Amino acid sequence: MSSSTNMAAAESLLTPELLANIGRQDTPRRELVTRRDIRKYAVATGNRQQRYLDGDVAPPMFHVPLFWDVVTMDELSPDGVFIDKLLPKFPLEKAMAGGLDIEYLAPIHPGDWLTATRTLTDIYEKHGRSGPLIFYELVMEIRNDEGELVIREKTTRILR
Repeated sequence: MSSSTNMAAAESLLTPELLANIGRQDTPRRELVTRRDIRKYAVATGNRQQRYLDGDVAPPMFHVPLFWDVVTMDELSPDGVFIDKLLPKFPLEKAMAGGLDIEYLAPIHPGDWLTATRTLTDIYEKHGRSGPLIFYELVMEIRNDEGELVIREKTTRILR
């Protein structure tokens, strides 16, 4: 290994203890989908298709607020972001969006009970113009009561 490789490894912000969090999962959360919630979400987001306004099927992104925690102001970071208890304490704290990839695999209907499980799937570091950056990836899988995968969502965040 070259001395520059050794130096880069020595300067890494990612300790073995931090990396040991990869694979960590939240406690699964179970939520009931209601016709009223589908209709409210459709109106609030401007989804004007009749099937959404009637509450027959959930529009895209409906799952996001369904599984968001409702928190008090003291549970927010100084940036106004929810402090996610699944995540370890990172040495960098200013968060930026890095990407969102959502796969819709089956429709969501009123009366469906959905269970979401989130997993911290990766933590890695890069060096940007302004210094070191930490990236982490969370995968949320949402299944119905038949065990069918309904949605798979991968979120990437960047810390600087």
